[in-house]
Amino acid sequence: MNTMTLWHISGWGFAALASAAVLVGFSKTAVSGANTVSLAIFAAVLPARASTGVLLPVLIAGDVLAVLTYRRHAHWPTLWRLFPAVAAGVVAGTLFLMWAGDGVVRTSIGAILLLMAGVTLWRRRRPQGAGGPDEPDAAAGRAGRAKARSYGVLGGFTTMVANAGGPVMSMYLLSAGFQKLGFLGTSAFFFLIVNLSKVPFSAGLGLIDGRSLLLDAALAVFVVPGALIGKWAVNRINQRLFEQLVIAATIVGGLQLLLR
Repeated sequence: MNTMTLWHISGWGFAALASAAVLVGFSKTAVSGANTVSLAIFAAVLPARASTGVLLPVLIAGDVLAVLTYRRHAHWPTLWRLFPAVAAGVVAGTLFLMWAGDGVVRTSIGAILLLMAGVTLWRRRRPQGAGGPDEPDAAAGRAGRAKARSYGVLGGFTTMVANAGGPVMSMYLLSAGFQKLGFLGTSAFFFLIVNLSKVPFSAGLGLIDGRSLLLDAALAVFVVPGALIGKWAVNRINQRLFEQLVIAATIVGGLQLLLR
């Protein structure tokens, strides 16, 4: 990647990236999946492949703030069930990036996101269990390893190729019956661990280097106010509205990828 192009961003371009960074912070502490809009902004301002490398450290900054905010609400059995499949998805995504063009990547991920949103909406029409505020309901716990593996592979794949794994994992956590705080705590640890594991792969592909990290340092400052706004807002959003916002963000993100 010729990251010298990163120094030719206009003032309006940097303002757009800064706004996207604010949205990253908000999505990490309030409405997961909303950062698919950030993905689209980064890809519009920067070269498509370069944008994934620049966005990754910004996402990690948001993950750290989310973990500090919701660390007591993570459901670790769910995380351990997902990680092996996610690792396989990250490896598959790395191989995919070696040959796939931007158009193929966008179309594939957009279709996956819309499919996941459709499946989740269909599941919500069925009677739901009575899960607690921080753990999935009993029925979701018996859903089986196949479901965790399928979502895990898709999540790992989409997060590697376009930093778009958030909506896939959102659909999994919603379908498992997670309530608001458990959802945010579990996804916070999940993405911090997964995004950190992606750094060597992205660096090896030439998507991260010293110049991109300097731009990240400037953008990370804007993640903090977004995270604070998200923390304030999440306490004022009821569970039903929270789920609706997550699904809506997923659908918008999927359509953006397909229509861009």
